[in-house]
Amino acid sequence: MPANRLSDCTSPYLQQHADNPVEWYPWGEEALKKARQEDKPILLSIGYSACHWCHVMAHESFEDDATAEVMNRLFVNIKVDREERPDLDRVYQSAHQLLAQRPGGWPLTVFLTPDDQTPFFAGTYFPREPRQGMPSFSEILHNIANAYHQQREDIQAQNKALIRAINQLDPIAPGKAVPLDSAPLETARQQLASSFDESYGGFGNAPKFPHPSSLEQLLRHWAATGTSDPRSLYMVDFTLTRMALGGINDQLAGGFCRYSVDSRWMIPHFEKMLYDNGPLLSLYTDLWQATGKPLFRETALNTARWVMTEMQSPEGGFYSSLDADSEGHEGRFYAWDRSEIKQLLSENEYRHFSRYYGLDQEPNFEGLWHLHGYTDVATLNSELGSSSEQARQLLEQARQKLLKQREKRVRPGRDEKILTTWNALMIKGLARAGRLLDEPTLINSARRAVEFIQQQLWRDRHLLVSCKDGQANLNGYLDDYANLIDALLELLQAQWDSRLLAFATELTDIMLERFEDKQQGSFFFTSNDHETLIYRPKPFGDESIPAGNVVAASVLTRLGHLLGETHYLHAAERTLHCTWEHLKQIPHAYCTMLKALDELINPTEVIILRGDEAALQPWFKRANQHYAPRRISFAIPSSASDLPEALGIKSAGDGCIAYLCHGSHCEAPIHDFEAFERALARGEAAAGDGSQQFDGAVGSFKRFRE
Repeated sequence: MPANRLSDCTSPYLQQHADNPVEWYPWGEEALKKARQEDKPILLSIGYSACHWCHVMAHESFEDDATAEVMNRLFVNIKVDREERPDLDRVYQSAHQLLAQRPGGWPLTVFLTPDDQTPFFAGTYFPREPRQGMPSFSEILHNIANAYHQQREDIQAQNKALIRAINQLDPIAPGKAVPLDSAPLETARQQLASSFDESYGGFGNAPKFPHPSSLEQLLRHWAATGTSDPRSLYMVDFTLTRMALGGINDQLAGGFCRYSVDSRWMIPHFEKMLYDNGPLLSLYTDLWQATGKPLFRETALNTARWVMTEMQSPEGGFYSSLDADSEGHEGRFYAWDRSEIKQLLSENEYRHFSRYYGLDQEPNFEGLWHLHGYTDVATLNSELGSSSEQARQLLEQARQKLLKQREKRVRPGRDEKILTTWNALMIKGLARAGRLLDEPTLINSARRAVEFIQQQLWRDRHLLVSCKDGQANLNGYLDDYANLIDALLELLQAQWDSRLLAFATELTDIMLERFEDKQQGSFFFTSNDHETLIYRPKPFGDESIPAGNVVAASVLTRLGHLLGETHYLHAAERTLHCTWEHLKQIPHAYCTMLKALDELINPTEVIILRGDEAALQPWFKRANQHYAPRRISFAIPSSASDLPEALGIKSAGDGCIAYLCHGSHCEAPIHDFEAFERALARGEAAAGDGSQQFDGAVGSFKRFRE
């Protein structure tokens, strides 16, 4: 019999704790009522399935009978999966930062008063035994329980101060509207350049995260300035080259790990998260379109293949993550013994593979080798006397042999819950890559995931957060609505379907109805029919995924221009006004918001193509030929029905007709392909079309070898 109430939960993370001797409860009225009735403080533990240190604390403390006895006697214990309840995670991470005066993380350990769930003490990982100046977890538990019962007045005073402070965290709109300008765009570029790692790419020191929104902003900045800012393109090119060739990217199967523990992108924290790979798939696709370099196309396709092969459920939705650990050790699935590789490969394959991936150097991961590119094909050719084609063929043969052997190993655990927001990020990446790389299978994969969401996670005009084993639950958050609208807009550009546009506009209207702050502007993270918590956050800054407010501003801008809906544009502008002071000061922390700002100041170029499907294709191909981030294009066949008025009046005729609009200004319909070509070329020349070639890091990679 399970010792607690987690066995019936949909979250695999909660189910992992169902057999703990700790009397865990999921967050809900049963646990909160018990705490009030027994006057016990709440021990709230927040983590997620792929979190290494969550597993460590579980093994040390939550599976230990003596520690569990203390927890059960002194507290009501609640376990939360932060991926299913990001609302609780946001609230109590913010509280941790105020209480501890430092950023939090996972596992997050918070102690709450039972009457109002206000936190009065917070930390992250606590060891079972005293270590490195940290007290034991049991000691912490006794001290916290004593403080709660003996220092009530002090705790109540602290709680009141905390509630005041936490409600002042979000930006407040100025008393009157201030003019928006482009100054933050250039300031962000300068701030990002100042933290750029010249040796290995990326920003700052280890641990090093990909930060796709920062890289996208640099790429957009380069496109907007044409050839006058090659430095911005270089920073993106060099970073994504080093990541593609580094250990953060699975060199055998594709797919990126969460982050690198070193500055060289060599040894990752081995968990693979869906929410990282969706934006990176989009970014590598865009960089291929901007530079034409094969490495970026190859990396995008490898990422997409990994996702479709390993992470897409039979029903169409995408699973959440792969664990960092297998057989109780982080990275064991990915690391190699040199002798094992030597036995698998021919002599010539091994010569090339070992030189390319550093097997001729010292082990780089706990006495073993994790595959990381140390050199380039040109160097292999020079040192080993092979041609480029021969070297690439030998490396690919070796990769396939190792991949086949690796499939025999014990695989990392897979978190098979399907989350709406994370699926939306991957749907967008697949739809964009499918359209720009001309790979219809990617578009079909994205479409299947949308159909899964509509069938399983859309009920009574409400999006739900999570689905596992056919059970969907939890009221959707702002991120779910905003990111799904964004994904649908991307999918509509790849493959027109009037029903999907209707779905996107319905979601948009619901988002405005249930999440918008009608007084201040911008959007709350939780809806107006959500459970009441101690704090209703309005996040703006880019974190592991872009904040819902910034995605909302972006999609409202694009939909407003597409459909001629001025109230969408007004809502986007109000959101930007709300965060304008922060955006001016530290714009590099709001890179996704800069996209919305850019498209309000420099209105989105909307291209509508009408005609029969065969006639549309060359026009559509030309519209998508160059990297043009301010452009959205839709090929709407003449057979399409149920179009909104703004699109319905753009009638189809013989052949193809193109309608070009910039914000609220539209040009005369274009019936001639050459005239269409000239119109696009004028706009691309004015903005910098992203087609300029730049000799970046790939060809010069050998200059940066360790």
